[in-house]
Amino acid sequence: MNWLKYLLLPPVVNVLLALLGALLWRRMPWFGGPLMALGVIGLLFLATPVASHWLRQGLEPSHPIDTAELQQAGAIVILGGGRDFEAPEFGWGDAPSNATWRRLAYGAKLHRDSGLPILVSGGRLDDDNVPEAELMAVALREVFGVPTAWQEGRSQTTAENARYSAELLQAAGIQRVALVSQAWHLPRAVPEFTRAGLEVIPAPTEFASPPPDGLRAWLPRAYHLRQSSQALHEWLGRGVYELRKTLFR
Repeated sequence: MNWLKYLLLPPVVNVLLALLGALLWRRMPWFGGPLMALGVIGLLFLATPVASHWLRQGLEPSHPIDTAELQQAGAIVILGGGRDFEAPEFGWGDAPSNATWRRLAYGAKLHRDSGLPILVSGGRLDDDNVPEAELMAVALREVFGVPTAWQEGRSQTTAENARYSAELLQAAGIQRVALVSQAWHLPRAVPEFTRAGLEVIPAPTEFASPPPDGLRAWLPRAYHLRQSSQALHEWLGRGVYELRKTLFR
């Protein structure tokens, strides 16, 4: 079903709308014209700072974790956010993606602030050589000088991150965790970890930056199109999770 997900997200959905509009233009200009406009104008709008900020901000929790909340946790859980293949600069083969690096950096800071042990969570997709958790543990050790207490390397989804991490942590007698991920991702991840039997304190990172003032807020850029697409992907993921809960509760 991954192919369907990409068909529903920009820029592919915008191109499909514009092509369909062009095909219908001669026979039904009243319908084909608006479809083409929707595809093109929608793509440009999603590439603006205003649109990307609006889509991401609606996904995010209201505030970062504070010191008092962090002290209530028994461990820090850092979720994997993807990998870069054959990254030559580190000499490890694959390396964490930019999204994962942001989570690792924040998790390392929380570890230094609290002394709490760290669990990293992320498995293999397709023909990956090593689990993502192993790459994360190497990065924490080699770059940040931070040890990893547990590696959860079986998961392929957020729900599996939660289930397999809970097994490791509960076996160690840990019930409450600080969960590290991007701010837009945590509102979907937290319920999964709660469902797995853990008490969760959200530890969000990478909040959406507000758009600049004036005309620059409306100037389309590829960077903001990517941010909007990522946010729409998360909104779609939340919709699927809610539908599953409704159908299979």
